[in-house]
Amino acid sequence: MKNIKCVVTGDYRVGKTELLTTFILGYFPSVYLPTVFENRKTTVELDGEPYALALWDTSGQEEYERLRPLSYTNADVVLVCFSVTSPASFENVKEKWFPEVRHHCPGIPYVIVGTQIELRDDPLVVEKLSRQGMRPITLEQGENLAQELGAIKYVECSVFTSKSVNNVFYEALVAALKFPIRKRTRNRTLSLDIMPLLNKMKYVNAI
Repeated sequence: MKNIKCVVTGDYRVGKTELLTTFILGYFPSVYLPTVFENRKTTVELDGEPYALALWDTSGQEEYERLRPLSYTNADVVLVCFSVTSPASFENVKEKWFPEVRHHCPGIPYVIVGTQIELRDDPLVVEKLSRQGMRPITLEQGENLAQELGAIKYVECSVFTSKSVNNVFYEALVAALKFPIRKRTRNRTLSLDIMPLLNKMKYVNAI
């Protein structure tokens, strides 16, 4: 079974941990979640082929700046997250996270993920941003940023409603398989095989 390591990064409080937990559980958790998700491995299927998907959370807090790069080691794909209700987190994709990922994961495919889309049209959110001269980030803005930065894809989701959560990890898996990279190991360089674009991902279990 092929192993795929997926690292999730982005600003603090954009919903990274909730995204991972909702994917694993299949529903939005109603209990308090820690800042960092415990790394987990889940088996998924694409077109009947099983893959071991290792999910690695990271913290966007400053105190984790020196530890976070360790999470990128041997990554096959990176999800760079921001909240559509936080223009600052959107700007940080370009100003902070893109440079960090490129530095620690050269050649590795990455997907930009817009979270909390259920709040994009929320009157209170819109009003709060309006008072600051801002607006929620649009789908077009996300797609344009992905194109500008050379991301494989831009996707959006809502962990609260579970909308498109599975699709986020489907796109991550497809990116890792369709766009092979040169992975450095201690003793050799390993080239991942090019895989065809597969049309369905099925959650099997979590370890």
